[in-house]
Amino acid sequence: MDKKTAVVILNWNGKSFLEKFLPAVLQYSRQDARVIVADNASSDGSVDFLKARFPEVDIIENPENGGFAKGYNDALAKVDADYFVLLNSDIEVTENWIPPVISLLENNPEVAACQPIIRSYHQPEKFEYAGAAGGFIDAYGYPFCRGRLFQHLEEDLGQYNNAVEVFWATGACMFVRAEVFRQLGGFDADFFAHMEEIDFCWRAKHSGYKIMVCPESRVFHVGGGTLPKQSSFKTYLNMRNNISMLYKNLPGHRLVPVFILRLLLDGIAAFKFLIDGGFADFWAVVRAHMSFYRRFPVHRKKRRSISHEEVSCIYRGNIVVDHFIKRKKKFSALPQHKFSR
Repeated sequence: MDKKTAVVILNWNGKSFLEKFLPAVLQYSRQDARVIVADNASSDGSVDFLKARFPEVDIIENPENGGFAKGYNDALAKVDADYFVLLNSDIEVTENWIPPVISLLENNPEVAACQPIIRSYHQPEKFEYAGAAGGFIDAYGYPFCRGRLFQHLEEDLGQYNNAVEVFWATGACMFVRAEVFRQLGGFDADFFAHMEEIDFCWRAKHSGYKIMVCPESRVFHVGGGTLPKQSSFKTYLNMRNNISMLYKNLPGHRLVPVFILRLLLDGIAAFKFLIDGGFADFWAVVRAHMSFYRRFPVHRKKRRSISHEEVSCIYRGNIVVDHFIKRKKKFSALPQHKFSR
């Protein structure tokens, strides 16, 4: 067993997912890595279940549910490895899913993190929302992927079967150098969940590292396991964390124009939620902005600790306009010259 690689599954009340997907993780990982489950104070009997059913799995018991960000920070501080593999409990892995990605990292020391191709568990011919074939953001902070623009998922026909640099790797299945994770202080624990991996990748790029996707590895993701896609709390976290991430990482000359446009677009999104009868989502957008401004001194302190360089793989356009107005449905339809190099 290669002890330098550790697969770490963060669990919170995911006993049913562990029962369903952990056997394949063990089957296809035990030759390449140790498998660890970090439990975020679950109340569904997950820990007792693991001890009885999978005694070969190492367990880290976090004393509280600090969300994805703090949960992984606390757990990984206790793991001795060269490479961490952050794996959602609702992912089905496949044979030989680890070696190609570790080989890519070994041969490219400038790469801090990498992800495999993420396909949908329920629609296996399609990419999955959370990562697809590698993540990007546009000039205004909206995330999207090769193979996924907003809710539109492409069929995986091999069109993205190349190892390329991307802007962010999904936290659903992220391979990351332990040294870099520690160097950057891990995830921003204030995020709790959502966007923390994009923020981490952005900070890694500020430090001169690259993020990549490895198409020789494929996994299948259920998605929405802990928070359903229609959750207003998810809307709140995504909005709050996105604007926090932008303020932390944007170069100074882009802060004002980006925030002015984001205020307008977020306002439009909020009122669309309201018109469609989604008062909870409308209020989530309002709360997200209120939270950001209330904690502005904290955000300013974080911003001062980051070197704000122009980085690669940002789409110098507006993906909202391209997708909803210009009707571009596929990543390949976007003008490639707008991606910063």
